[in-house]
Amino acid sequence: MKQIFLTLTFLLLIGVSVKSQSCRQLPDKFYSYSQAIQLIKSATFNSTDKLPYGKSSWIISAAYYSCDGSTGYLVYTTDKAMEYIHEKVPIRVWTEFKNASSSGSYYVQNIKGRYRLIPEG
Repeated sequence: MKQIFLTLTFLLLIGVSVKSQSCRQLPDKFYSYSQAIQLIKSATFNSTDKLPYGKSSWIISAAYYSCDGSTGYLVYTTDKAMEYIHEKVPIRVWTEFKNASSSGSYYVQNIKGRYRLIPEG
């Protein structure tokens, strides 16, 4: 609860509304990972998809958000409750990640170190 309050307070301080907005209105650069994740999760995208449960022993959940249907944001949560984000992930990579027998292994071999979102702040 405290983390949610702090995140909302931060967003209000920097003048960002948490209202749903079009994905096309998202900034090109984010100040932090938490800002990026909050804005992406609250935006309206043309397509979204989620990883089926149980596809990895350490990736607890993952979602894909795309405005244009060809690239998008990959947001995932680990078994240690850490949330990470990648940008400009091709839909082909998301589909292969989602359909892999082990999403965690696919991530390490094909996504890790690529498509990283790097905040300005």
